[in-house]
Amino acid sequence: MMIYFDQAASSFPKPSEVTDAVVKALNEIGANPGRGGHALARKAANIIQQTREKASNLFGCSNPKRALFYPNATVALNQAIKGLTWQKGDHIITTSVEHNSIRRPLENVKHTYDLSVSYIPWRENREQFLELVKKEIRSETKLIAITHASNVTGSILPLDDITNIAKEQNLITLVDASQTAGHIPLDMKKQKIDMLAFPGHKGLLGPQGTGMLLVEGNLDLRPIHHGGTGSFSEDPNQPEQWPEKLESGTLNTPGVAGLHAALEVYEQNREKIVPRETMLISQLVSGLKRIEGIKCFGPNVDENRMPIAAFNINNIDSQEVAMILDTHYQIAVRAGLHCSPLTHDTLKTIDQGIVRVSLNRFNTKEEIHLFLRAIKEIVEAYQAI
Repeated sequence: MMIYFDQAASSFPKPSEVTDAVVKALNEIGANPGRGGHALARKAANIIQQTREKASNLFGCSNPKRALFYPNATVALNQAIKGLTWQKGDHIITTSVEHNSIRRPLENVKHTYDLSVSYIPWRENREQFLELVKKEIRSETKLIAITHASNVTGSILPLDDITNIAKEQNLITLVDASQTAGHIPLDMKKQKIDMLAFPGHKGLLGPQGTGMLLVEGNLDLRPIHHGGTGSFSEDPNQPEQWPEKLESGTLNTPGVAGLHAALEVYEQNREKIVPRETMLISQLVSGLKRIEGIKCFGPNVDENRMPIAAFNINNIDSQEVAMILDTHYQIAVRAGLHCSPLTHDTLKTIDQGIVRVSLNRFNTKEEIHLFLRAIKEIVEAYQAI
């Protein structure tokens, strides 16, 4: 039986409610939402609408019509960044721990519109980081785009402080909640978040192929995709009304049905999830730190973090460690650069990469015990060479 410690990439297993909802949508509905007036099309459309409303309620988005569906958080972030109106000379602030899902769209608009982008270094020092953000704001600054937590180390950034600074300066905020949605409560209105992007398949335990962009207030966006919307078909131009303006083509109804079920499961269990995950990751990190030859990255054991542990064994290539864990111990982890090379530049691990272990509420103490025993054996084997 495989021990699955790659939850930050995609959650597994899924709750039975999620898989049941996907199968039901495929077997009993199957129709295209918004593309017909018959009963099955109406049922499909109802799934979509209920999920918009559920996500809006859970994440503090005022208008469900501004809760948009995309295949993943990457497409959602592209729509958020490329959909803003840019002018030559505009300035964007982001961080040194961004996933390529933010970095690459930012670099794209930087070169397309002749903008500038500042990457603020995050080194686990909140006060220093906030001071650097404040110093970097200028009259041309338009957007602060940040990840809520590092997908490499599990470090949680001071989101509320950043959004407060942004609102004081009348700046737009975009938050990548890919690692935190489903783990940490988020409320766009209370936390002054203009745009929030997240996938369904990570902490929310929903299906792959689902993601959302939630937009608060009256912020306008230009669509980056154009096509069929199921309404206003006589108009050659993209509709102006939301959500049709920013959603083209057939939506993933089975996936959205699974996402709705996942949101319901999260709503029912959110008070229990974080304490259990915190206990498990603290046990794992504490165990790693007791093994000679292990270097851990990210927050200290007693600091708040995501259920992620990042480490290396001496100078052994991280991919080699992951391969040994997979083939000899049937333990799935992630190694390498994790689509976040800026983080590895900051940590000086660009050549070795990092072994990442990520948990969720389905993992167990026994799995952690077996993992730590495997790491000890690997260390001892290399020391004997």
